[in-house]
Amino acid sequence: MTGRRRVASDTSPRVWQRMLSGRRLDLMDPSPLDIEIADIAHGLARVARWNGQTCGAHIFSVAQHTLLVEAVMREQRPRVDARFRLAALLHDAPEYVIGDMISPFKAVLGGDYKAVEKRLLSAIHIRFGLPATLPDEMTQQIKEADRGAAYLEATQLAGFSQAEAKRLFGSDPGLPPSTQEDYLTPWTAARAEKRLLARFAALCP
Repeated sequence: MTGRRRVASDTSPRVWQRMLSGRRLDLMDPSPLDIEIADIAHGLARVARWNGQTCGAHIFSVAQHTLLVEAVMREQRPRVDARFRLAALLHDAPEYVIGDMISPFKAVLGGDYKAVEKRLLSAIHIRFGLPATLPDEMTQQIKEADRGAAYLEATQLAGFSQAEAKRLFGSDPGLPPSTQEDYLTPWTAARAEKRLLARFAALCP
């Protein structure tokens, strides 16, 4: 359906979302022209990781998680190209539209969820000058950084034991203590949004 606009009848279910920017994003056929970083940052700053089952005065947002993943990637691969750091920062960007479903629920839903997520991520990549589909090696590196971030979140915020987190997510990524303290202290939505926008500006050409 890429490149075509579906004609909806009055009885068709609504498959688009109105954004605060005024954009109308079609989930079945997302156009890069309808994607704005301000909408992404605003939405992700208000979506909770771990279904909200984290300690702290505020939710641990997907926006903060994406910043943590990019920080882990910088630690693990300090010479990686800035474009792929941007890809790491945007790896969960579709969740500004579809929310953050925990992995067990994604497994229950199966392929339909993944198809929508993939279409959205491809449109987001194109909007910001990235390949619609990343090279396999880079996708794997982002997944490794994501798992490292998940290990830290699980053990420091979500009540997992180190043994359980290691079994599910792998090893501690070894972020410096000062970096961990910053990125793993849940921020307000306003701060998460501001910091995501600032990091995006630093990485986006």
